[in-house]
Amino acid sequence: MCRNIRQLHNFEPAATNAEIEAAALQFVRKVSGSNKPSKANEQAFNEAVHEIAHITAHLLDSLVTSAPPKNRDDEAAKAKARAAVRYGT
Repeated sequence: MCRNIRQLHNFEPAATNAEIEAAALQFVRKVSGSNKPSKANEQAFNEAVHEIAHITAHLLDSLVTSAPPKNRDDEAAKAKARAAVRYGT
């Protein structure tokens, strides 16, 4: 899938609406194959982003887990370490 879509479940604090919208936008861009829709497709594109964001928020609210919430800073540090190993920086 798209590398720009990040896991949003089980974080403290919970995912914001902006994060959910960003993930929905990345998903629609990937599926549609366009970064910016034409004027003719703009309304359908924006509606898809809105609907997917709504469904994603509903999904995140419905999921349950027994795992402790993840810390965003710790996860970012882990990702940075993985990138350093991968890209040799």
